[in-house]
Amino acid sequence: MSTTILRQAASIARQTASRRAFASSAVSRKDLVQDLYVREIKAYKPVPASKDAHVGVVKNFSAPAAPATPALPSDLAAELSAYAATEPTAADAPAAKASSTESSEASSGGADAFLAFLEEDLPKPVHHH
Repeated sequence: MSTTILRQAASIARQTASRRAFASSAVSRKDLVQDLYVREIKAYKPVPASKDAHVGVVKNFSAPAAPATPALPSDLAAELSAYAATEPTAADAPAAKASSTESSEASSGGADAFLAFLEEDLPKPVHHH
């Protein structure tokens, strides 16, 4: 029985020895793209801007002209009375439209009925047991 144990130990030792024949550390490979990128970044020298680079690009600031104050009419009371005396020209058109909309509102309940419906409380949900 001891010979079988020795054989098993020997086979295990050979397997571990064959596994250890390979290098356990990872092969260090250089990243060529990263090296090229870093080298180009380090070698970059920006072109210095000349002192006259802004000419033609930047405009000189000029403040806008101050607006003129509106002039009040000399006879304000007379103009207000003339405005109040004039009759509106489009006053007849809304009256004709109002009569047609009133008849359609009467058939559907009208705006007051709709607003009353919106203000009502919501019905409580019925829970089935």
